[in-house]
This record gives sequence, C-alpha cells and structure tokens, in this order.
Amino acid sequence: MPEIRKSFRCDQLNVKLFEEKTAMGKAAAVYSAAAIAEAIRAKGKARVTFATGASQFAFLDALTQQNIPWERVEVFHLDDYIGLPEDHPASFKRYLRERLLDKTKPGKVFFLNGNAPNLPDECERYAALLLEDEIDLACIGIGENGHLAFNDPHAADFADPAIVKTVSMDEPCRRQQFGEGWFASLDEVPQMGLTQTILAIMRSRKISCFVPDQRKAEAVRNALQGPISQACPASILRRHPDAVLWLDSAAAALLNQNGAD
Repeated sequence: MPEIRKSFRCDQLNVKLFEEKTAMGKAAAVYSAAAIAEAIRAKGKARVTFATGASQFAFLDALTQQNIPWERVEVFHLDDYIGLPEDHPASFKRYLRERLLDKTKPGKVFFLNGNAPNLPDECERYAALLLEDEIDLACIGIGENGHLAFNDPHAADFADPAIVKTVSMDEPCRRQQFGEGWFASLDEVPQMGLTQTILAIMRSRKISCFVPDQRKAEAVRNALQGPISQACPASILRRHPDAVLWLDSAAAALLNQNGAD
C-alpha cells in the first residue's frame, strides 16, 4: 500500500491524504479491489458504480492493474449527458469503455441512455436496475462546484426519493466539462443530463471518493469544513457509514490547520 501522509475522520467520513495522486490512485485501487472481493465472497458477484472525468484517470489506471475477477462484476455508471452521441470525445460510455471496460471485460455493464426517446421511462428503467440489489461500491468523485454525479447545488435535493432523474447542469459544472478538454467550446457542453440522485449514491454499501488536483480544493474545503448542505452536495458524504475520501496535497490545500485533526 502506498504511504499515506495523514488519515482523519470528518463526522463519519474517513479521509486519506497522500502527497500526490499516483500513490493515491494505487491506494484507492487496492481498497476498491478488496471491497469488490469482499462482495464476491459474500454473494458471488459485486455491483459497482463508476464515475468518469479527468480526475479519475489515476484511479482507473491503477484499478485495471488489480487482480479482480471481473467476470463477476456488474458495472453501473453515475450519469450521462442528454443528447450527446456515443462516439463524442466527452461521451461517458466511450470513456468507460476505453479506460475500464475494454481492459477488464466485466460480466455485465448497465449504461444510462441519454439518447433514449422517452427520458422518464429511461429513468425508471435504470432505477429499477439499481434497486434490484445493493450497490456494493460506488467509485465517485467531487465536482469543482461540490457536485456528486450531476447533482449540482441547485439540483441536489437530499430528501428527493427518486433514484435517477433528469437535471439541468449549472454553469460551473459545464465550465468544468469544458475546462477538462472534452468540448471545443462552452456552447457545445450539453445543458441537461441524467443522473443517479444523492439517495442512490448514499444507498451504496461502500463509497470510495477519489479527488485529486488543486482545482477541487475549494469544493473539498466546503465538503469537509462547511455545513452539511445542498450548497455543497459532497458534504452529505460525511453522513455515510462506510465512505472514504481520497485526497492529494493539492486537493487538500485549503483545509485549515485543524481541519485534518
């Protein structure tokens, strides 16, 4: 296991701080592989949700190097743009295929379809899949505006009973997608998406939240040192009974001196 710089708790959330994201990625991958193996031992399969985005590169690269019986893994994803072609560079399906699925060949893969002709029916279809059994592990990130999946602050209703819903994406979220290089211009970033809700994410038995880079530092500070509030959706992770937040020194840069004690 790569050497950890500091470990602490924030309410119920376990926080692991590393100097840089390559070591952090390896540690998160080892943790995730163990969680997957635990689920397979217990019930013969593991149901795992994966996030996308540039922030997940180091984690996914390390995870594909782990010795995991992928034929017993069922993969879900967190969110999808509405109306984006599947071969677009920003397509989450394309991302997962290239960075995870083609390398690991999971037993089953369940995609959200942002191009479905009837989006309410698509939300119901995917919610039913998620509710068939427990999600054993959600491998997620935090957005620059504090979002989880496409649950931006204006859409992240902690009391929403829905499992999957359509949402509008706020400008900070869309600017993040543009800033990561997936689109040629901000105008090309879709304004609507499908997303697992906060409730769906929090239903996961375990959560592994991988957050590197300085551009996430403000969101990390708000999530850990602000109130648990929909103004920073990621703050809800402090209420999950079995969640780990992985940070590198850049993402933790704005935490105050007592925030990691």
